Amino acid sequence: METSNPAEGGVAAVNRALTALLAFGNAPGGLMLAQVSEETGLNMSTLLRMFESLEQFRFIKRLPDGRYVLGPAVFQLGMMYRESFQLREYVMPILSTLSAETGETAAFYVREGDQRVCLFRIQAQRSVRTHLREGDRFPLDVGAAGRVLLAFSGTRGGDYEKTAEQGYAVSIAERDPESAAIACPAFGVGRVLSGAVSLGVPRYRFNKKVLADYLPRVQAAAAELTRALGGDLPAAGAAFRAADQLGALLE
Repeated sequence: METSNPAEGGVAAVNRALTALLAFGNAPGGLMLAQVSEETGLNMSTLLRMFESLEQFRFIKRLPDGRYVLGPAVFQLGMMYRESFQLREYVMPILSTLSAETGETAAFYVREGDQRVCLFRIQAQRSVRTHLREGDRFPLDVGAAGRVLLAFSGTRGGDYEKTAEQGYAVSIAERDPESAAIACPAFGVGRVLSGAVSLGVPRYRFNKKVLADYLPRVQAAAAELTRALGGDLPAAGAAFRAADQLGALLE
């Protein structure tokens, strides 16, 4: 049914066009019109009219055999995005919110060789807190963030496979005998691992109740960052286990 509000109709048309373009995300070889219709639920006559406009602006291109592929305008926008992309602008607001919600130190780690590097961090405002500086380096095989970076980089072994399956890691007194941490992976386009979102907590404050409260917040922060970076969580990470299943770690 056509909407009687021109503004609403315009928004709906844009939504349909974007839906059609996104259908090509997993089809580098292109799609036939019928395939786009099946993928999006849009009827073929609507798609045909839409594609005429999209082809005019070089967002798609029709090949001689009838297939449609993404056009050069999409590539140009992608290059502009890469040139303007600043990871800090995406990560820092999310870490700031996580730290404000918990009162703890939030950080983002990336892998460099056999080390993990604290790329960004928001220091807790509490008087007793875990101390961390941007640029600090630690061994990959120590701590929750390192375990996440290894697990989601394909490292095999019991602990890493468990971490990949549940979608997070918890460490207690590994890097520092007086600290604990929770970490979750964040992904970019194509499910490429971007880094690990981590929350550091003084060990004396870390208990079952704190874990049950903080774990979903770290998961939510990592998921928000993943969406912001254009990624999505792998199926293995979607089935996060409840925090109380980690109670044995805290006993």
